[in-house]
Amino acid sequence: MPANTKYLNKSPWQQFAKITAGIFGGYLISALLHMCLSLWLPNSKNILISSIFTLFIVWCALLIVPFLFKNGWKAWLLYLFFIVLLYGLYVIGNTNNPFI
Repeated sequence: MPANTKYLNKSPWQQFAKITAGIFGGYLISALLHMCLSLWLPNSKNILISSIFTLFIVWCALLIVPFLFKNGWKAWLLYLFFIVLLYGLYVIGNTNNPFI
């Protein structure tokens, strides 16, 4: 059964925005989330080991989210907000960095 055409995007820029937000933005958010968790929670080594699996699961979930928006650039704005927020938390908690 084909998709209803009234729900499909005609603009290639909207498709580009949604695809790139899902792939790149979703990966950055999931990676920064796991980096922040390893900084702020006590068992950083266990979190880094389990992040191999959970990072992929979170990334797959965040890959779908931009397609729920009508405007792909709004999805990018939301993802950029979370990227900046998580990066700020990472910089604040970077005093005792387990990655070094």
